Amino acid sequence: MKPVVVRNIQRPDSDAVAALGKQGVATVHEAQGRTGLMRPYMRPIYSSARMAGPAVTVLCPPGDNLMIHAAVEVCRPGDVLVVATIAESTDGYFGELLATSLRAHGVIGLIIDAGVRDVTDLTAMGFPVWSKAISAQGTVKATAGSVNVDVVCAGALVHPGDVIVADLDGVVVVPRRLAAEVAGLGEARIAKEEISRQSYMAGILGVERMGLRAKLADLGVEYIDEA
Repeated sequence: MKPVVVRNIQRPDSDAVAALGKQGVATVHEAQGRTGLMRPYMRPIYSSARMAGPAVTVLCPPGDNLMIHAAVEVCRPGDVLVVATIAESTDGYFGELLATSLRAHGVIGLIIDAGVRDVTDLTAMGFPVWSKAISAQGTVKATAGSVNVDVVCAGALVHPGDVIVADLDGVVVVPRRLAAEVAGLGEARIAKEEISRQSYMAGILGVERMGLRAKLADLGVEYIDEA
């Protein structure tokens, strides 16, 4: 594929993005049929990190962060930078200086299926990052990649403009065209869970509330008083 930087992308409705961000990764993942979840090795660099926003995607060669620098120019306030690599890498593609540049352009965080560095500084400045690795191993700026093309990041397909929701539970991708629908499904799920929560607080057993006694019987589970 010829290297390319796509300047303009479609972004989702901002109200849908805000709603998805409030719901969080676990609820959003369930609401959209348990799809879109990135692999569980993608972890936040500090535990309170949380964000939601449209994806600006970057495809980088291994050990080369040139295209992250190129991507900054096309970002808009509220965007999330999503970086994938052509081949597996754990090098530290990103640090405090790049975070400073992204923040100046309104970018709210980074998802990268590779390594980051300067974690102490990134944490101190409150710039949220989810990465595969932390490594002081630096990168070069020598080989072209692409910006705002479809990428696979940590096992999840990300189109430019898709909604990225990230928190301590991980990272989930919501297709841009489905953002409002999934947000509505998430609200319904939260309301349903509140009913369940009240039942459990009242002492009602899950096996009773969900009709699981019949399931246990069908599976041959027997209740006995002593082993």
